[in-house]
Amino acid sequence: MTTRCQKIAVALGVAALALTGCSSNSKSDSDKIDVGVLVITMFDPENEVWLQREQLPTTVDVPGAFKPVRCNADKLCVAETGQGKANAATSMMAILGSDKFNFSKAYFVTAGIAGTPPEQGTLGGAAWARWVVDFDLGNHLDPAAAPDVPFGYRPVEDYNTAAYQLDESLVDKAYEWTKDAKLADSPDAAAERAQYPGQEGRTPAVTKCDTMTGDDFFSGKQLSDEAGYIMKERTKGSGVYCTTQMEDNATATALKAHGYLNRYLSLRTMSNFDQPYPGQSVVQHLDQTSGGFKIALENQYTLGKTVAEQLLKNPPAN
Repeated sequence: MTTRCQKIAVALGVAALALTGCSSNSKSDSDKIDVGVLVITMFDPENEVWLQREQLPTTVDVPGAFKPVRCNADKLCVAETGQGKANAATSMMAILGSDKFNFSKAYFVTAGIAGTPPEQGTLGGAAWARWVVDFDLGNHLDPAAAPDVPFGYRPVEDYNTAAYQLDESLVDKAYEWTKDAKLADSPDAAAERAQYPGQEGRTPAVTKCDTMTGDDFFSGKQLSDEAGYIMKERTKGSGVYCTTQMEDNATATALKAHGYLNRYLSLRTMSNFDQPYPGQSVVQHLDQTSGGFKIALENQYTLGKTVAEQLLKNPPAN
């Protein structure tokens, strides 16, 4: 299809384009970096494990993005969006809208760490999300002042961003590619698990369940149960809350705006529990360095790398 600028160029000549608001410097697809997989990390520790282990010699500065995007000749790129929904949305819209990349056949993989309720996951475990749900949107009421409202929460409208169901076949492929992967574990993680009822002796594994996005980094059994309730409400009973993080609804919203949501995977590895163990205060829980932190970083790379390689070698039909 002939664009408005192309028509003006024919009529007036390239030299006159600047007077019309058109640019003669827009990049053709051949000038852009062809992206096969964009790995999306959120903060330095997640990003650094990729930069340390992958050869990503091309650095691309993107105005509006939190950090430069790093790429290689194998069509693998790694981005760091910054933490929280505002940073993630801003960075992703900047990257996806940049004329420096060709995303026409790209897949997008969030590779990050998360909290988990102890009745669902364990330290170092990994989950491929089927649903990505927003914790914050809706009415959050004082439960004591609204005793007839479960957890003091009413979903009201969906805002078009409250819940995303990711492509089932793509999630299934990611799970199949990684379900038998050997995951890192540690004595520190085992010792921390042992403080929680039902956790002693558990080891990391890969699963499919659902992730909760919230800018509020919460701790406590009641808030964990509320997250599970919100997940059920937003997914009409089909979602199972198993990880909590701060960015994935924003990332999904940006991808949907650009028509790429059907090529998005959310991988979250479990770095901490979302509540203290019996006898520990919520403040102590939040202030400690979890024994699952290092192994979660290791496992998000291991599994993310496995899926990225599969998608680059044998991409599903778009």
